[in-house]
Amino acid sequence: MIASSRRIVITGIGIVGPLGTDAASFSRSLHEGLSGVRPIQTFDTSGLPVRFAGEVPDFDAKTFVEKKDRRGLKVMARTIQLAVAGAQRALDDGKVDKSKLDPTRFGVEFGAGLIASEISDLVDAACVSANCQPGRVDLEKWGEQGIPAIEPLWMLKYLPNMLACHVSILHDARGPNNSVTAGDVAGLLAMGEAYRILLRDQADFFLVGGAESKLNPLSMVRQCLFEHLSRRNDEPAKACRPFDRDRDGLVVGEGAAVFSVEELEHARRRGARIYGEIVGFGAAFDPTLGGDGLTRAIRAAFAEAGIEPRDIDHINAHGLSTRESDAWEARSLHDVFGGSPPPALAVKSYLGNLGAGGSTTELAASLLALSEGRVPPTLNYENPDPECPISVLSGAGKSVERPYVLKVSFTQMGQCAALIVRKWN
Repeated sequence: MIASSRRIVITGIGIVGPLGTDAASFSRSLHEGLSGVRPIQTFDTSGLPVRFAGEVPDFDAKTFVEKKDRRGLKVMARTIQLAVAGAQRALDDGKVDKSKLDPTRFGVEFGAGLIASEISDLVDAACVSANCQPGRVDLEKWGEQGIPAIEPLWMLKYLPNMLACHVSILHDARGPNNSVTAGDVAGLLAMGEAYRILLRDQADFFLVGGAESKLNPLSMVRQCLFEHLSRRNDEPAKACRPFDRDRDGLVVGEGAAVFSVEELEHARRRGARIYGEIVGFGAAFDPTLGGDGLTRAIRAAFAEAGIEPRDIDHINAHGLSTRESDAWEARSLHDVFGGSPPPALAVKSYLGNLGAGGSTTELAASLLALSEGRVPPTLNYENPDPECPISVLSGAGKSVERPYVLKVSFTQMGQCAALIVRKWN
């Protein structure tokens, strides 16, 4: 915990995801109960056992950057382009005049994950080195003809630190800059780090968020082989069922959510609208995936915020929609909140798992709910599971009744984080 009189607020929301490319359309889709999970359109999935995902429809990164900057898109993988688009949306939503920011106190912090290579970048090199015979590689040809067939800047398209790098270059952000590569929890950890830096008075303004696209032929093959994916190809909108008794696996997706986050007086001086105030953050590691680490992270966030569990309006859950993950998350929340917990909202039911872009996109749903006064329900929660002892918000949603929201996230390796945001009056 950092002793500081500074207060940190969220003033802009940039959404690029399966439910739209701005905060308003995202919020409207949530309240209308629309699912962003649908058959994949960006590549041929006919040979895969899973053929649906939370896909960003008709995404064109050129519409999010100025004409003079569009050449740079050629060295950005789809994940990086999503981050760049989300950052621009956050600046637009926050009505930020970059000419009035001190660039040396303008920070960028991003959560990132694995960025799979596009097949088109490697296929020529692979074919010439294998004589188009699967399973055989001629190392001499690889050296003589394969490597020269790969674009010299190929690697720069796929480095996870390039999300923060490109955003910083585009917006002349010369302050603190970092990338957190921790899978599903990366975006929330990035929020926590930016929050700490702002409290220490080492920056005034941040673009902070997460982005990832899991929709890539190579990535989908790997996930079909090694992840617990739902196989509901006949009803994709009902496939992601967090905490429901009939859940049968997670759903993959893609998207970005980026926030403008700043010190309160800095926001007031520029007349910014405020969505909420960050008041507590905690992180921990849970090697056994039993819930103890998540419980400790939540309690650390409560201690910093100086509030009690009864002050929480709703829990913004991780809700991965797998048997084991949902059960231990629910047990952890039950340990913290006891027999009368606040309702849990699981936004993945609308989107699937957006990886490093998931926790910030899900947090955006609660920030908008606090601002608008109403929390959307969880989709596809029809049959309570005795193994998940929490109250899941379903049906018609609910009105905002208390001033605080708890957002939790974690990875299947055990990294856990919790963030508490207060409604702005």
